Amino acid sequence: MTSPRPLVLKFGGELLEDRAHLTEVVSAVAAIAGAGSPVAIVHGGGKEIDAALQVAGIETRQVDGLRITDEPTLDVVVSVLAGAVNTRAVAALNVAGVPAVGLTGADGLCGLSAAAPPHRAVDGRVVDLGRVGVPEGDADLRLLHTLTADRFVPVIACIGIGRDGRLLNVNADTFAGHLAARLGARRLVIAGTTPGVLDAAGATLPTLGADAIARLVRDGTATAGMVAKLRACEHALAGGVDDVVIVDGRDRAALEGAASSASPQRATRVVTAAHTV
Repeated sequence: MTSPRPLVLKFGGELLEDRAHLTEVVSAVAAIAGAGSPVAIVHGGGKEIDAALQVAGIETRQVDGLRITDEPTLDVVVSVLAGAVNTRAVAALNVAGVPAVGLTGADGLCGLSAAAPPHRAVDGRVVDLGRVGVPEGDADLRLLHTLTADRFVPVIACIGIGRDGRLLNVNADTFAGHLAARLGARRLVIAGTTPGVLDAAGATLPTLGADAIARLVRDGTATAGMVAKLRACEHALAGGVDDVVIVDGRDRAALEGAASSASPQRATRVVTAAHTV
């Protein structure tokens, strides 16, 4: 019997740091996992990292939604993501009856990554991102397959590991896009605090194809954070994921629909050109 294809959920850190938002997210995940689909979760924690950097007197620097990461910044990133954010989410899920397991990309080498090359920004600049990683194609996913096959829910902080054992900061959207492709996920759901991808007038675009993504990035309609999400969508689709849904994770009904509905409401469904309707 063929195992069902998993669902990958990516949660922005802003959904996990607020108690009310976390409660809604956990309730949605419990319903989604209870429906029988294997689930894997990737999360970020940008706002808590920014706050911790401020306390430490370290400047926050970003380009196109990607965090420029030196050694002191990386120490803060690891502490926040693998500590407070991951543990809080795992605890809340387990109390709600979801058998969650907290991980980072270092566990089982599931987040094997290479150092990111210099980044060419949308505005044309070439920027050295520092200790930032890009997931490798031969990351070892046996641990994740084992967990999801037994209906555990891995909750993975977006920290990568190089072949030399050094830790790397990996953008959570990028990590989720690669992981969804490697796991053969049926769908990637990217949940943040916006109701999908917005057009220039602020309205949610129900469906996006490759041409539309390129246009949104080119004309500046997509914000810096959204650019990283759209690039992750492109990678997931190229890797065989059926579609990607971008949704407001504060809306429990919309989040549950994003995980299960063929045509989710109050969200943006990102598809390959062949699937555009």
